[in-house]
Amino acid sequence: MIKPKKEHIAVVLNEPRYPENIGAAARAMKNMGFNQLLVVRPYRFDFEKIAKMATHEALEIVESLKTFEDIEEALAPFNYVVGTTARTGRLRRPNGSPRDMAEHIVPISQENQIALLFGSEKWGLTNEDLKYCDYLVTIPTDGFASINLAQSVMILCYEIAMAEREDSLFQPKRASVHELENMYSHLQEVFLEIGFLRPENPEYWMRNVRSLFSRVGLLSKEVQLIRGLCRQFLWYASNKDQSRHPKAAEEP
Repeated sequence: MIKPKKEHIAVVLNEPRYPENIGAAARAMKNMGFNQLLVVRPYRFDFEKIAKMATHEALEIVESLKTFEDIEEALAPFNYVVGTTARTGRLRRPNGSPRDMAEHIVPISQENQIALLFGSEKWGLTNEDLKYCDYLVTIPTDGFASINLAQSVMILCYEIAMAEREDSLFQPKRASVHELENMYSHLQEVFLEIGFLRPENPEYWMRNVRSLFSRVGLLSKEVQLIRGLCRQFLWYASNKDQSRHPKAAEEP
């Protein structure tokens, strides 16, 4: 039986509004044995209120938490992102419940850094935020879907802490968010060059591209290959009247 590697899993709170919820989330993490907490653009960051709610037991998590002004910067080093949402729709199709998610990430967590991404208490994660997510989870409720931020953190952390798998299927280290975002920018440039995307709304079709590669789970080497193809194509498009091509990629 294998269990998730908790040291490879972080909680990321995106634009939390209340310092007490940050502290309560840290306390929930401590209960379940998780230590990495990242906070993006907190509405109010009052360390005293955060620490008071976290209690002395979780103070080490609060003291070591990292704050960011940009969600892409916060997620950049992670290889897999789990997003949470209470709303569903065409762009919000959950992959499973917290329990499904926990079992799914057991093998992934062995070699990859995983982020559990939670949105603001006021509006949750936006569609723009969801583009970074590889897996979307919704907590089942009975009619009243609104759940306190810290409660949501506790539910996901609990399910992960309890999860285990009989198989030991190896999943190699995936490309990081930083590597993927650079690749998507490169692909978008190529798609605009060939007229595949509408310049006034390129993100519309790029969502489908992101969805495809998210399911595939690209490795760093594969991302480098795709970007190499993009560079070669863009060179050709700007030099198509010249006969000489740049040096072909050499085998590693």
